[in-house]
Amino acid sequence: MPELPEVETTIQDLKKIILGRKIKDIWSDFSKIVKKPKSFQPFKKNIIGKKIKNIRRRGKNIIFELSGDKNLLIHQKLTGHLLVGNWKLVNGCWQSQNRGPLQEKINTYIHLMFYLDKGLMLALSDLRKFAKVEAWEAQDFWQSEEIKSLGPEPLEKKFTFLKFKEILKKARGKIKQVLMDQNVIAGIGNIYSDEILFEAGVNPFKEIKRLSAQEIEKIYKAIKKILKKAIKLRGESISDFRGPKGERGFYDKYRKVYRQTNKNCSRCGGIIKRAKISGRSVHFCPKCQK
Repeated sequence: MPELPEVETTIQDLKKIILGRKIKDIWSDFSKIVKKPKSFQPFKKNIIGKKIKNIRRRGKNIIFELSGDKNLLIHQKLTGHLLVGNWKLVNGCWQSQNRGPLQEKINTYIHLMFYLDKGLMLALSDLRKFAKVEAWEAQDFWQSEEIKSLGPEPLEKKFTFLKFKEILKKARGKIKQVLMDQNVIAGIGNIYSDEILFEAGVNPFKEIKRLSAQEIEKIYKAIKKILKKAIKLRGESISDFRGPKGERGFYDKYRKVYRQTNKNCSRCGGIIKRAKISGRSVHFCPKCQK
């Protein structure tokens, strides 16, 4: 699933390409991808003709701020990613007219297409069809429970060490679970919680109440360091994520524990293990993550 670094990478790229563009038409072969309004035609009516004024992120959500005080939300979920280019519909399948990464198989599962002005197109490729797309009145959107309930953004200046300590005082459970809870901290998922805790040298199964002051500080610093590094490297493409031009991210080369099961730990030489926490996988080195 695209996490904060992948979503931020997508937004930074999209801003350079499609800001100011008008949405002229919308196509889909899977209208259930649109969750609000429930019907596809009212969704189109809300969006068509609107200009893209701004693109921003909240947690793992991509938010297009449109003219007419409308917001378009896209949550890429497990396998979704947004692409920009030119395609031609041939026998019900979209074929990229741009040579290169957009022709890669993983970028061909297109189920939603926005036709923009000046001949450009914005596509949502989603192998599993889990992505969520919604049209909102801007004022209602920012007051919605889903957005208001999100935790703080970990890379914002106001996410201070003091703020982090206050968050943990109120939290319960294992540190891995807490880092992934979107209502506690927004944007961190399975990949980066593993990488953050390895960087900090903290066992993912450790209960919040058992963390020392030193461990809390190490986790805080690791959150900032790992997320910033992942954004600089354009995210992780070990699975389905691709940037808007169809290209892979580069964080994969720097993974320390995520999906490194049975490999030697780069820090201590121990063996990376894989386990489960509440049904979610967790990767860690039991030798140096105490």
